[in-house]
Amino acid sequence: MTQQTDTLPAPADTRPVLPVIRTRRGLRPRTMVITAVAWLLAALFLLPYLEMVVTALRPADELRDPTYLPTHFAWSNLVDVWRDSTLGTNLRVTLLVAGGSTLLVLLVALPAAYYTARMTFRGRKAFLLLVLVTQMFQPTSLLVGLYREFYQFDMLNSVWTLIVCNAAFNLAFAIWILTAYISSIPVELEEAAQIDGLGRLGALRRVTIPLAMPGIVTAVIFTFISAWNEFVMGLRLTTVPSSQPLTVGINNFIGNYTVQWNYLFAGSVVAILPVVVLFAFIERQVVSGLTAGSVK
Repeated sequence: MTQQTDTLPAPADTRPVLPVIRTRRGLRPRTMVITAVAWLLAALFLLPYLEMVVTALRPADELRDPTYLPTHFAWSNLVDVWRDSTLGTNLRVTLLVAGGSTLLVLLVALPAAYYTARMTFRGRKAFLLLVLVTQMFQPTSLLVGLYREFYQFDMLNSVWTLIVCNAAFNLAFAIWILTAYISSIPVELEEAAQIDGLGRLGALRRVTIPLAMPGIVTAVIFTFISAWNEFVMGLRLTTVPSSQPLTVGINNFIGNYTVQWNYLFAGSVVAILPVVVLFAFIERQVVSGLTAGSVK
């Protein structure tokens, strides 16, 4: 006779689940000191920009007052600086020059850097040395020759003249930084892409360029900021106010006997805004370039 036993289920655990309480640890003295020093350095760097904004909004009759803040802010300065000057046209010229120079540098530097990094040819080291030597020339030392050359070609007061000059002086740095980034990328990745059916251009576009994005972004930032802040070439190669860049247009507020400080600083505020927007936009590209290729 077989006995049949019923297996009862184990009783459920009815003990209450206590919430996990995490205690926040206090900041260590070293961390507090580093944070305080960081805030102090940030305040020192931001103080000149704050003074620039305050002076841009200061009325003309309060420019010589010893007070740090004016009695009232003259927001009309930002409107008058556009209405009574060619600052809007100068800003358009600077955008064209900076954008065109950056695009031209990338179109020339990227193929040159890729070929230099991937190919072994006679005179490779001499080519890189020649590129480095051209970076040592100062624009002011070549100013007379460049002015003479563009004068003979009737290219003064032209946006294309400023684009070519700024691209030429920033091309060497772009080639060097892109060559270093492309050389650090294993060539086996491109070979694997070519085995999968991509050509050399396809491997360059889908593999090499995404991985070299930090170098490309660095070249873009350096070229754009350098062309944006360029002053000497714009001052000598352009004589018509409507064809001058923004740096020269702001300099026109400095007269022989008086300086329009409120308009000068208002134009400076306008000049830094596109650069701030560029950095805010380019930050995502830097992060995406650093993480490119990390996920399969």
